[in-house]
Amino acid sequence: MNLKRHSFEECNQEMGICGISDSREQLPLKKPIEIYFFIDPLCHDCWTIEPIIKKFQIEYGHYFKVRILLAGKLSYWNAFNRSLKKKSKQETQLDPTMCCAGKVELNKMDINPYNAYIAVKAAELQGPRAGLRFLRKLREALFLRKCNVTDEAILKQCSREAGLDVDVFLDDLHSATATKALQCDIQTTSEMDVESVPSLVFFNGNSEEAGIKISGHYPYHIYVQLLEDMLGFTPERASHPNLEAFLCHYGFLATSEIATVLDKSPEEVERSLKSLMLQQKVEAVPFKYGTFWKWIA
Repeated sequence: MNLKRHSFEECNQEMGICGISDSREQLPLKKPIEIYFFIDPLCHDCWTIEPIIKKFQIEYGHYFKVRILLAGKLSYWNAFNRSLKKKSKQETQLDPTMCCAGKVELNKMDINPYNAYIAVKAAELQGPRAGLRFLRKLREALFLRKCNVTDEAILKQCSREAGLDVDVFLDDLHSATATKALQCDIQTTSEMDVESVPSLVFFNGNSEEAGIKISGHYPYHIYVQLLEDMLGFTPERASHPNLEAFLCHYGFLATSEIATVLDKSPEEVERSLKSLMLQQKVEAVPFKYGTFWKWIA
């Protein structure tokens, strides 16, 4: 498929993210690869892929920038809702990539997906990092606390937890600017023929070749191999941050998330985290299918 790069400037969609390692003196200043990451905030698979994407950004984010787009089309919502009804509780339990509070039965909530989509775009108007923080808090509210994240009161709470200017967020929630930004995402989703989430489209800024699209959830080495193929050489992996720096930077992470990113076993991570807990640097926050750790130092 001939995927063409889309201009995002008019929608202010710059979402460049990189890792938090400082050992980058020999790494390229200009990022040659651009990745469009299509998600649905209400999609469980988009939540469980987060540790893989975080690891990818930390280890190789010096070679690419990521633009997050909402694949907000009714067909996606309908497909997701049908698949959700088919998923068993056991499948949720066995998902090793990201813990949750159990099966989230969106079909039993009074859900309006558009409210969640527009809220993410409203948050992004306060800056790309603010948008990412809000998206994370929204998904924590949904998958950890089973909140109806399309309810304005919950969205307001998420904006507060993300450190946004809440009054500005509430104004932007009903603004033409946020609506235009969401329309831009929907248009790009259609132009790139994205039919499922999560999907990533890789472009090489130094090449006229078409982009490469990968949809679904794959083992980590697949993304690294694709990056290598796009670059035409073996990329240099950045060193991992230490556990304290990593948790301090993100503030609230799952055991499985930390283990994935830092290439450690969950048991090894938990031992280190319990040591930090004795030093009163972290606090354990247990959920039905795993534990999160909150940085409090």
